[in-house]
Amino acid sequence: MESDIRFYRRRANEELAAAGRAVTESARERRMMMAGVFLERLKALGVSRMAMDGLAAAELSAFDWADDRATERA
Repeated sequence: MESDIRFYRRRANEELAAAGRAVTESARERRMMMAGVFLERLKALGVSRMAMDGLAAAELSAFDWADDRATERA
């Protein structure tokens, strides 16, 4: 059985990837909101930034994190 931490980390990754592929802005926002939910659940479990393996820092929203990543790639 998959641990809660692994599940939430995997789902956050999936939602962030789906947000990147979203065709409309509203679809992107919905996916980012879902990613934020999973990141908040990781934060509630006390997962450190290092344990998130490249996911958003617990203090950032999924939207802020995605914007930071987009500027890093540019």
